[in-house]
Amino acid sequence: MREEFHIYTLPNGIRCIHRQVHSSVARCAVMINAGSRDELAGEHGLAHFTEHCFFKGTEHRKAYQVNCRLENLGGELNAYTTKEDTTLHATVLRGDFAKAAELLSDVVFHSTFPDKELYKEREVIIDEINTYKDSPMDMLFDSFEDMLFEGSELGHNILGGKRDVERFDSAAVHRFVERTYTTDQMVFASIGNISVKRIKEIVSHYFASQKPTVRSFKRNAPAVLEQFERSLNKHTHQAHCIIGNRAYGIDDERRLPLSLLINILGGPCANSILNVSVREKHGLSYNIEAGYTPYCDSGMAMIYFSSDHDNSDRCREIIADEIRKLQNFGLSSRRLAMAKKQFIAQMAVSTEGNEGYMLGVGKSLLIHSAVDTLEEVYRKIGAITASQIMEVANDVFSNCSTLIYR
Repeated sequence: MREEFHIYTLPNGIRCIHRQVHSSVARCAVMINAGSRDELAGEHGLAHFTEHCFFKGTEHRKAYQVNCRLENLGGELNAYTTKEDTTLHATVLRGDFAKAAELLSDVVFHSTFPDKELYKEREVIIDEINTYKDSPMDMLFDSFEDMLFEGSELGHNILGGKRDVERFDSAAVHRFVERTYTTDQMVFASIGNISVKRIKEIVSHYFASQKPTVRSFKRNAPAVLEQFERSLNKHTHQAHCIIGNRAYGIDDERRLPLSLLINILGGPCANSILNVSVREKHGLSYNIEAGYTPYCDSGMAMIYFSSDHDNSDRCREIIADEIRKLQNFGLSSRRLAMAKKQFIAQMAVSTEGNEGYMLGVGKSLLIHSAVDTLEEVYRKIGAITASQIMEVANDVFSNCSTLIYR
């Protein structure tokens, strides 16, 4: 039986992972272990700004040539930035895979970041910031995370502020790339109906010749958090509320039990505990959900809901009651078995979208230098006990902090 992944490392330290699947479409990505938490003082928003600037011209192409290279073939080039990583990814027909790999290599290693193009892009990002400010839900999530990690590199918005963005120029972007985009912190991930031999030929041709570089700094773990409860008058039509706490980092063994708990509590299915209790039973909220974001040395677990202002306190009471049940009584064997089956099925369905699967395994290789097969992940989920669920419920959802927009 063919291995699910083929993993290897180029001489310059770039790690590579490929999965061969039966599809006429091929996908690839360059993932860099650098995000907004790696910005220095005065650089807030620079990681995201840099991501935008990779499309603004290289030593070999003008900006419009970068943007048209794959689109003219019916493909797509895109990118995103998080607090800890930046990803540039492409989707093309299988026969055009080499063109996609070459373009990613060009923009990552040969972008010139011309000030003329960057000046225009500043205006685009400022417009993006203004759009974000029109969404109270987006602002609430970011504000809560800023408060939860106040004083640490995780405690600021990925987009940055207008004044920050207006200061960025080509020199600032070059400095950030040189400091953070080192080959020992990069992964090239791919998926498609292409043999391992051919993949290695293409990737080696476009990536192996890049100069090896090594990161010279380490991230600082966030300091101890003090619980908070804040209510801000935003003149919103509804009340928007987040209840949450710091949680486990990406290497913590408790991460998977917490992920299962979050799915049980407020996952995407209509039968999640909070959706049934708050929405279906009491009719108090259209939108209620739970989420968990792990980082390399910490994480955030939260519950979000929106409701009529007069109903927000009642929603919080119901949420607190449901959490107490999980903390004190746990799940029955039947309920836990159903929750595991649901969680595993959701993961299986999500892997049908090859792009998400590729990005997931690529990030795993980037962070852990290893990747679990789906069967290994399913086995770990199957081994989770009811007592583990109770333990993480008590650990993470006790002494929570709260932020409300009214």
